[in-house]
Amino acid sequence: MTADLSLIGHDAVWREWHAARGGRRMHHAWMLIGREGLGKAKFARAAAAELVAEPGVAQPPPHYHPDIHWLSPLPANDDEARKRDEGKAYATKRNISVEQVRAMQQRLFTRPTLGPRRAVVFDAADALEPGAANAVLKSLEEPPVGTFFLLVVHQPGRLLPTIRSRCQALRFRPLDPHELGTALDAQAGGIDALTRAAALAVGAGSPGAALAFAAQDLGRAWQIMQAIVASGDPALALRAELAAAIGQRPDAARQIAALTAARAVLVDAMGQGHGPELADAHAALVALEGEAVTYNYDPGLLMQEIGGLLADVARSRETP
Repeated sequence: MTADLSLIGHDAVWREWHAARGGRRMHHAWMLIGREGLGKAKFARAAAAELVAEPGVAQPPPHYHPDIHWLSPLPANDDEARKRDEGKAYATKRNISVEQVRAMQQRLFTRPTLGPRRAVVFDAADALEPGAANAVLKSLEEPPVGTFFLLVVHQPGRLLPTIRSRCQALRFRPLDPHELGTALDAQAGGIDALTRAAALAVGAGSPGAALAFAAQDLGRAWQIMQAIVASGDPALALRAELAAAIGQRPDAARQIAALTAARAVLVDAMGQGHGPELADAHAALVALEGEAVTYNYDPGLLMQEIGGLLADVARSRETP
């Protein structure tokens, strides 16, 4: 039986939510705050379904419920929209547009369909473009009766202070290793032990990050990165193995996963008390990841750069 990922590790958040629902007057706007990949969107979908449910009235699934309005960035173009419609992975625009918000606001002038309540979910609210954020603020200031807003938020600092001030906050913590393992096994059962160990390490408490890494099957690459940091790579043999483990033509997602794994290896080394050179290497990897999203780097050279940064850490520890 598949575990409910909206529950794993989030018992305290659910208790707070249910206590609010049981109160005399529930607040109309909520921010679901935490790092990306913790399951906030799954929580929002389940919580929205609870909000709009009416005793004795059959309820459609949340994805198709007429009283749950979900706003997220649209497909990047017509080709990506076709992929979405075919159930395939697709690229999205960077932001939720003001046109999307205004279309949602028009629907708020009508009564909910199946009961007295409706839910509006923004996934994620920190992806609202400026005009869209101002439009959302107006709805939060004058909410229609029976309408509740759930704002999935990865980086609260990107939201307007006036939006933050009108919302109650639910804070999501990273999952502990046991909880993360349960979530990973529920969604990616059957992966080998090395990939599982790597996904747990790279996920760092985030089920979404762990699942995304497991899908890339980069456990061997993670293991090689650990070896480079531990003992260096004077003969360049480990860097050659790393490039082979990544593959000759990794796509952008696989390259980013490799960079994320390298950062996770350095973070683990920091926790073992290694010196300040690790922070410099980590900052360089963060910058490299930002550039890799924008520029079309040669994959082989990118892996050499990653391996070189990791090897530099090992060499710096050997320097008296």
